Amino acid sequence: MEKERRIFKLVRVIIPVLIAFLAGACSTLKYVPENEYILNDVKIKVDQPDIEKDKLYLFVRQRENTRILGFLKFHLWLYNLSKPGGKENWLKRTGEPPQVYNPFLADQSAEQLLTYLHNKGFYDAKVEVNSRLRDHSRKIDLKFLIQAGPQFKIDQVNYQIEDTVIRNLFRQEYVPERLKTGSPLDMVLLDNERDSIIHFFKNKGYYHFSKPMLYIEADTTEKRGEGDLTVFIRLPEASRKDSGRIYQPYSIGHYYFNILKSGTAPYESDTFLLPKQTLIYPENLYYKPNLFSRMNKMLKSELYTVAHAENTFEALNRLKQFRFINIYFQEKSAFPDSSVLNCFIDLSPLNKQAVSFDLEGTNTSGNLGIAGNLNYSHRNLFHGAEILNMRIKGAMERQQAIMGGQSLDFNTRELGVEATVTLPRLFGPGSLFPSFGNILPKTLFTLGYNFQRRPDYTRTISSLKLGYEWKTSSFVQHRWNLLDFNLVNLSSFDPGFINSIFDLYIKGSFTDHLILANNYTYIYNNQPIRTRENYSFVRFSVESSGNLLSLLSVLTGAEKKVVQDTTGLKPQSYYELFKTRYAQYLKGDIEWRKGYWLNKYNSLVGRLFAGIGFPYGNFDVLPFEKKYFTGGANGIRAWQVRSLGPGTYRAPEGSYPNQSGDIKLEGNLEYRYKLIKFLEGAFFLDAGNVWAVNEKDNRKGAQFKPGTFFKQLAIGTGTGFRFDFDYFIFRLDMGIKVRDPAQEEHHGWIWGTRKLTGNDFNLSFAIGYPF
Repeated sequence: MEKERRIFKLVRVIIPVLIAFLAGACSTLKYVPENEYILNDVKIKVDQPDIEKDKLYLFVRQRENTRILGFLKFHLWLYNLSKPGGKENWLKRTGEPPQVYNPFLADQSAEQLLTYLHNKGFYDAKVEVNSRLRDHSRKIDLKFLIQAGPQFKIDQVNYQIEDTVIRNLFRQEYVPERLKTGSPLDMVLLDNERDSIIHFFKNKGYYHFSKPMLYIEADTTEKRGEGDLTVFIRLPEASRKDSGRIYQPYSIGHYYFNILKSGTAPYESDTFLLPKQTLIYPENLYYKPNLFSRMNKMLKSELYTVAHAENTFEALNRLKQFRFINIYFQEKSAFPDSSVLNCFIDLSPLNKQAVSFDLEGTNTSGNLGIAGNLNYSHRNLFHGAEILNMRIKGAMERQQAIMGGQSLDFNTRELGVEATVTLPRLFGPGSLFPSFGNILPKTLFTLGYNFQRRPDYTRTISSLKLGYEWKTSSFVQHRWNLLDFNLVNLSSFDPGFINSIFDLYIKGSFTDHLILANNYTYIYNNQPIRTRENYSFVRFSVESSGNLLSLLSVLTGAEKKVVQDTTGLKPQSYYELFKTRYAQYLKGDIEWRKGYWLNKYNSLVGRLFAGIGFPYGNFDVLPFEKKYFTGGANGIRAWQVRSLGPGTYRAPEGSYPNQSGDIKLEGNLEYRYKLIKFLEGAFFLDAGNVWAVNEKDNRKGAQFKPGTFFKQLAIGTGTGFRFDFDYFIFRLDMGIKVRDPAQEEHHGWIWGTRKLTGNDFNLSFAIGYPF
């Protein structure tokens, strides 16, 4: 209670100070010259709802000062704190100077908007500039009124191709995607179609085919609201003397892989010859030649194909062996009728071995600690670009539990070793699937052992994995663990810990168990690195455990072990492997994230998560490490980790915080705004809960019921700060409960029904963003 009172007092102090601080962030005229005006607001009104306003704003040459929280011009206020005429300081560098209204830029913006609309096919569009001076102030609101009119459509498409071979190939094999009757007469789409045509010919061996050879003309004068297109493929006058080379498909004669030695000093080199390939490598740096034959996707075709060259670059890049990769082509002969290219691939290797030690902050379910890792990597273990990564980890976390009605801090110590060998090819059963991926499939072997000592129990986890990883596009990644073996042994239970778990069903999950699972994960992620753009993230995973072992147990006639269940529910019988009961379950979950960059200072990120696990057969409860939980720094932040749910269940006072379930639904929305340099603020809204799916779980209100589960959703909100130190982000969040499903009064609603108490606040620390 003392801790809760301290948090409540802290909130009562922080919130008024924060409000007062932000309230002062009003725009002023301190740096606006006399007889001039500050641009207060810019709006665009368009009569066509299909036109994206976000893209229209890109053509406005002058915008009002950026707001955070939707109305506070914080960075303008920060700039105005500096002294006029003084040297540039951090206030001016971090802040934003006032946007002084410029009528010339407003007119230019209108012209650029009109040009953009014409390029999108709105040839009858009109743009009007409307500026309004606010009463008794030097602030101007600027509005662009757009009457777009109808968008012109494509009526007919004609092709004029001067070369007969090119013309026949185009008519027989190319299928237009955008140049169709009824499609919008959009210049961006037409330019994309132009790129597609060029890519088509480059994939047919036409090495010299380029943009100057192809252009598109549109005629919109004859038909109202429609236009006719003519696609020309012809050589410019300056290139007609080379028509024999340009209209000639090329094949590739030979490939030269040149492995460069770091530095510029001369070195002794060796060569290795293969059919159509030569490998040149420095002394004492050896790769198996068939590695490069497998990576060379250009061997699939005799003709020069730009798509195969791109796939070769991606495959070599995914090896993680080289600092840089350069692929280029040269004509084999200087004679004009030569149609053979030689391909040169320069590769600069990374260091073969590396050792590093790093110290990091940890965040396990919202519990902070410190960990040290000794890492060793070998990038060419068996001379086939195999990568060995070995990590020895030692960690200590300070967690908090409630036992015996008193707050108790204790340490968790962990020591583990894990080794992973990555093979740049399919090995084992995966080799039966030759079309696993179009870039570079990988096989991963992982072996690990982890020891954890806690005051409540000691746990050891032995693990073995055989899995595959491959990509089917730049954004889509697949992971398939054919074998995921975990042997979990629990010992040295503290009697107080066991007695604090009041639910017999949950108490029964704290037993030794074995997991032999296979799982598949699909990931789509188009989030760019180091650039601020909208992005999407989707992760779907499904896991099955124990079915193969159950089948083998039945087929081999294995005997079941019969015991009196420690939960007291009923006598049980089950099969064992290595004298340990194995788990049997089916589990799947999906996660979706969407990020929007509103401007350089503001962003909005949303997340949805849904997961369910069904235990059955040999082990009728999900292993505790496979159960879902929420709360804490990465869940619903108004609750401590593992202290929410399941359903409307409220744990007895003084019980161990271990609420978990078989079903989880969670949604998060977070608005982030940049303040100064490394400091970022956020407001968030979290909702969700966990539920039990097994009827043997006798916690009151824990069961998932399709007709009532939405009435059991917990809701929390709050604010926080993120400290971005480049190499890591430290996060501080203050969560506030809005609706507690375990509260019977007022259907769980807290705000407006009673006074807030210290129990309604939760302060959490974490490393990194929550999602």
